[in-house]
Amino acid sequence: MPKLPERVTLLGIRHHGPGSARMVAAALAAIEPALVLVEGPPEADGLVAHVGGLTPPVALLLHDETDPATAAFWPFAGFSPEWQALRWADEHQVPLRFFDLAAAATLGEEDEPDRVAIDPLGLLAEAAGFDDPERWWEDVVEQHAAADPIGLAQAVAEAMTALREEFADHVGQRTLRREAAMRQALRKGLKEVEGPIMVVCGAWHVPALLELPSATADSALLKGLPKKKISGTWVPWSHGRLANASGYGAGIASPGWYAHLWETADAGDAVPRWFARACAVLREEDLPASTASAVEAVRLADALAAMRGRPSPGLAEVSEATLAVLCGGDDTPLRLVHDKLVVGEELGMVGAGVPRSPLAADLERLQRRLRLPASAIEKQMRLDLRKDMDRQRSKLLRRLRVLDVPWGETDHTNSTGTFAEAWRVRWDPSMAVAVAAAARHGTTVEAAAEQVLRQRAEDADRVAKAGEVLEQSVFCESPTAVAAARRALDRCAAAATDAAELLQALPSLASTVRYGSVRGTDPELLRSALHGLLARGAVGLPLACRNVDDDTADQLVAALDAAQDAAGLAADDDHRAVWRDALLRLVALTDAHGLPAGRATRLLWESGDLDTDSVAARLHRAVSATAGATAFVAGFLRGSAALLAADDRLFALIDNWLTGLSPEAFADALPLLRRAVGEFSSAERRTLGDRVMAGDSRAVAAPTGDWDEDRAERLAAHVRELIGATS
Repeated sequence: MPKLPERVTLLGIRHHGPGSARMVAAALAAIEPALVLVEGPPEADGLVAHVGGLTPPVALLLHDETDPATAAFWPFAGFSPEWQALRWADEHQVPLRFFDLAAAATLGEEDEPDRVAIDPLGLLAEAAGFDDPERWWEDVVEQHAAADPIGLAQAVAEAMTALREEFADHVGQRTLRREAAMRQALRKGLKEVEGPIMVVCGAWHVPALLELPSATADSALLKGLPKKKISGTWVPWSHGRLANASGYGAGIASPGWYAHLWETADAGDAVPRWFARACAVLREEDLPASTASAVEAVRLADALAAMRGRPSPGLAEVSEATLAVLCGGDDTPLRLVHDKLVVGEELGMVGAGVPRSPLAADLERLQRRLRLPASAIEKQMRLDLRKDMDRQRSKLLRRLRVLDVPWGETDHTNSTGTFAEAWRVRWDPSMAVAVAAAARHGTTVEAAAEQVLRQRAEDADRVAKAGEVLEQSVFCESPTAVAAARRALDRCAAAATDAAELLQALPSLASTVRYGSVRGTDPELLRSALHGLLARGAVGLPLACRNVDDDTADQLVAALDAAQDAAGLAADDDHRAVWRDALLRLVALTDAHGLPAGRATRLLWESGDLDTDSVAARLHRAVSATAGATAFVAGFLRGSAALLAADDRLFALIDNWLTGLSPEAFADALPLLRRAVGEFSSAERRTLGDRVMAGDSRAVAAPTGDWDEDRAERLAAHVRELIGATS
């Protein structure tokens, strides 16, 4: 089999290794090749011209033109050896091409791994007596890469060749096809240029490139692969996304540490500078970190490295010294240093000349105009919708969420009032895929969001879904989508026969009514929709609560609560009266399921439409019945316990019923009651528990006849168990 010509230099690298990056940089300077081949998808060759306008970390984003959501990334950091090759070729005007299996053959396809999971670095590290592949690579490569790059590359090739020979039967078809495509690109390069060729690829692939079998054999391996039309661009990336914890296949555990090694390679004082940065991070959080402590940490790291026979401290020694000296043995500040320094928060930048979709360009324009830059660091914002800038920001974030680009999350715990919104925003570089996928809906964020909302309105087949689309349309301030969602709501409501479905759609609609004027939508148009649903749901409610099972009854309770809140929030007086009449009709039924009947009784009592005498009579009648008593009481107990704890009469009725249950009946009632009591606050549960243990209810409604102290204590113990289990 023909050997590879000597004018081809194979540099087997570790992806994102700063030592490999130094090896590549030194080899390029020494050889000055006429052509550089870098492992990567050939469809990205047209994007190489834009390297000069990029600030790493960045990533190639390639996607299927017919299905933009089918996409993949190829990330590069400043310390990535592939990036050093890209920058050198750009600065020296030397042709550079990506060589690997085409993305058209891999996007959307199941990844076929090697038949046996092989970690070549792990095997070499184990053979050298190391228990950590990262540490072995750091000692053997990262510390000595620039001294003799060609010799190091040859040593890596020899080691990998030995491994490939041993594991030849375990290499998967996907790997073999990739290497066939690499050899095809090599043959093409050898024909095109007469001078030296530099190849930068993963060390595992080097043995497969040392010889060139017949082109026919490689063509046979590549025959029949899928073909797709692929488009791509460069997108900003982050150190956090480079970390292997993010799910990226070729990720590394410590991108921030590797960036530091790369940046301080010439200074020769990487460890002291690292501890200086660690002290700064701790002081930013008002944690003690003195210069003297940093000096002591440097000494400890050096001592640990010497004890372990290492040429210099690595991340393990640095982390242990940080924990012992700077963090006082506390893992909490160490995690802070890990997140901010070991992993890092750096986000790359892409220049204006890089091709992008019209939608992505519009998003960047809006980010600049609204002074809302993409950042990998989470930021909390409070927006006042009465201010135009804040309202525009909210509108952008809402529209992006419609497009499945979750740049911002609403923080409901800090949102108060109609005019205030709290947001948490953080840009994840992977959102670039969502932006690319959303480009098929329109050329601007506004147009794309409107198109998606209109389609969702057209597809809505349930009242709740149509109400959700209406709410989103109002928040996005899209009049066309609002009109489409309003029509969808009418269509779904006309076809709905389930009262619970109608009532459960009311909360989002009530919220929309409140926000309508703020968002430029006529609130009366929305209120009329709410009134229609409320009226139809109220008419069907009593009948819907008869002859139903427990699961349906539970759904009806949720619908009752939803409608009660919506009526109080956004309905007019006439429709509140319609809703009140529906509840009164429900509690008057003798064959309604206990859960919704009990809950309706409680709501009417809290609103003052039923006085305590009426409620006590209904409660007494319910607990006197053999069937349905537990469900009625559970429904009545739902919600707050404050009013119940303050009303001695009702408290006594429930307490006496509960203490009168047989052990078997109590066990049967416990699941429903536990759920009801579980909704009480801790303070309310303590109040009820104190009353039960103090026996307050007995003084109010003492039973006639002799008091059975033993039986009462056993039953009280059951109640204490119930209260304690939910506190």
